[in-house]
Amino acid sequence: MHHPVQSHRQRAMLVIGALLLCAVASLLFAGMTGSIAVPLAEMPDALRQLAQGAGSGGGSLAASLLELRASRALTAFVTGGALALAGVMMQALLRNPLADPYVLGISAGASVGALLALLLMASAIVVDMAALGGAVAVSMLLYLLARRDLRSGLAAEGGTSMLLLTGVILSSACMALVTLMLSIAPEGRLRSMIFWMIGDLAGAPLRLAPWLVLGAALLYALRSARAMNVVALHAEAAATLGIRVGSLRKGLFFVSGVLTASAVTSAGSVGFVGLIVPHACRFAFGPDHRVLIPAAVLTGGSFLVLCDTLARTIIAPQQLPVGAITAIIGAPVFLYQLHRLRR
Repeated sequence: MHHPVQSHRQRAMLVIGALLLCAVASLLFAGMTGSIAVPLAEMPDALRQLAQGAGSGGGSLAASLLELRASRALTAFVTGGALALAGVMMQALLRNPLADPYVLGISAGASVGALLALLLMASAIVVDMAALGGAVAVSMLLYLLARRDLRSGLAAEGGTSMLLLTGVILSSACMALVTLMLSIAPEGRLRSMIFWMIGDLAGAPLRLAPWLVLGAALLYALRSARAMNVVALHAEAAATLGIRVGSLRKGLFFVSGVLTASAVTSAGSVGFVGLIVPHACRFAFGPDHRVLIPAAVLTGGSFLVLCDTLARTIIAPQQLPVGAITAIIGAPVFLYQLHRLRR
């Protein structure tokens, strides 16, 4: 007879193993697909050349194409993973399945910073720093306004709705500033500003920082998974069960804020990933955060890689912003999930 804990662990391993394979498959698919396809037979050779560092410098055409596509696909993966993990944390923090990283206005703050830098014709690095600055500023403002509610683990329901409302209002204020900047922007800069707002991975460089942020956040989330399970089930009794609710909520708030800032800095405002992926994973694999957290990261990463591949191939050589694709896929999926939730 199987021990329940053992069978649960086996199931978790099976789920995560399958999702890891899907993630690798999505990255391979992104490398092969484009206006010039790379046949599967040429992939091992191209990968070997890349490993030896002969991509753009004298390697085959397949290796050069793979180098270009791989950095974009990996950026898409880390962005999708970060948004999905931020979504799981937000939903646990607010005890609301409709919460996502953009509800609290953190991405709107990043948009204000980035668009202001673009308006002032700043360099790419300054745009990234400004986006990060905007996200951090909104997070800090939100924290100051909802500090009491975050600290106390008690009035959970009132506190979360207050935090949610504050976020929505800050988000509206930021979007008003964005509209103002778009209305005074010169013609030449409008296109890049709009692409940035919708979310776009064209020309996004592969950087180490988002991976470090995602790794650290994943460690924190897995360490807090048990406490998140308890709070999700027994919010009122969590403190008596030995959970430090105040510090857990503060931690979830800050880590999800940093993840959102990191994702928005990499790819602009890509919507719906942090909303539908945690939902879909909860629906497929159950509400246990120990499985849900790694599952959401892998699913979110794979989803955004596939959406980005679609964005750059659907009317190639012209490229679409990936945020438009995630919204087109995300809206009906979310409506379906909502309908199932009500039933």
